[in-house]
Amino acid sequence: MSGGFCRVSSVLCRFSSVFRKRRFVSAGSVRFGSGCQERLCRPLLSGTVDRFGGVTVRDFPPDISEDEFEELLRERRVAVWLHVPISLSRLSAAAARHGFSFHHARRDVAVLSLWAGHGEDRLPAFATHQIGVAGAVVDESNGKVLVVQDRNKTKNAWKFPGGLSDLGENIGETAVREVFEETGIRSEFRSLLSIRQQHNHPGAFGMSDMYLICRLSPLSYDIDFCTQECLRCEWLDLNELAKTGETTPITSRVARLLVYGLEKGFHNIDLTMEQLPAVYSGMFYQLYHRRLPEMHSLQNKDSK
Repeated sequence: MSGGFCRVSSVLCRFSSVFRKRRFVSAGSVRFGSGCQERLCRPLLSGTVDRFGGVTVRDFPPDISEDEFEELLRERRVAVWLHVPISLSRLSAAAARHGFSFHHARRDVAVLSLWAGHGEDRLPAFATHQIGVAGAVVDESNGKVLVVQDRNKTKNAWKFPGGLSDLGENIGETAVREVFEETGIRSEFRSLLSIRQQHNHPGAFGMSDMYLICRLSPLSYDIDFCTQECLRCEWLDLNELAKTGETTPITSRVARLLVYGLEKGFHNIDLTMEQLPAVYSGMFYQLYHRRLPEMHSLQNKDSK
């Protein structure tokens, strides 16, 4: 693999010579060419090597020409990721002539990729799903749940308020935020109730869609709904919601689940959240699962 990095080093060095006054940036980057016998040049263009050997380049001189960019690409021998800002979008055509293709784009950056290793392309695809989250706000004192009718739907069916999750936002946070934005009701997350997966979703640009429904507890009760998004908003009896034909199939099923939870205890239906440390240092993830019975948990602790 070191020979491949040297070849990439040569290319990056030639590219950086176009912009001699730039300094090498990013403490986490690899200084390509530090052990390369083909050529040493300074300053070096920053590039990051991932644990699979892929090279990511993010730092491009704003005045680079397409010819100079093509010279950069001519000798690469490993997998390469190029983060090209929209202001330098002309470089995408030069990259395409050397086998690069669009991997994804976000806001003002397009990411192009090239598999230059042996065998078929093993680079991961871009994200395949969007995440929608709804909140079922249950008032346990009277058995009612908060529901809305969307203004922009073809069918005015009762449903739980919700919307798309923002990048980096936990699903419980999405549910609480969306409920407040649509209804004016403040709430807190209790559990995950259900997950729906649908492929080739019309509202997800043909990608797959994950729709999660969470159980929330109300912190306020006076409705002040958003008239731009909703036609109606009410506290509706759960038994009525479970039986009415003026709702969606998933809403009806979750309503029946909530009725069961009210009668038998929500611990029988809840998937609660537990935050655990990830294998990546300093990071955490949220695990949603059914809680073990307390007696079983104590027995496991005693056996250790």
